[in-house]
Amino acid sequence: MPDLAWMAWTPQTGLFFASLLCLLLVMTALAIWRPEVERVGVLGIPTTRGDRLFLSVLGSAFIHLAWLGLAGGELWWASLLSLLYAAAVFRFV
Repeated sequence: MPDLAWMAWTPQTGLFFASLLCLLLVMTALAIWRPEVERVGVLGIPTTRGDRLFLSVLGSAFIHLAWLGLAGGELWWASLLSLLYAAAVFRFV
């Protein structure tokens, strides 16, 4: 077993990467069972589920960075805000 102490793994880091892995697995399963159909949302460009997932993950990263820079402290509120943001992206974009 390799020594991973230099990576500074915490339970939160492991949860983050496990969540990303689960998202990718769910998106792969959805793409197999229900092929993607592009749709045009508020951005005015055609997007797929993968595009919306990418926008959600990227936006969530910025939400968390802004939370750390402006509010500091617990990130659970930033995570909740990110979930709401992701729901809005998947609904309207």
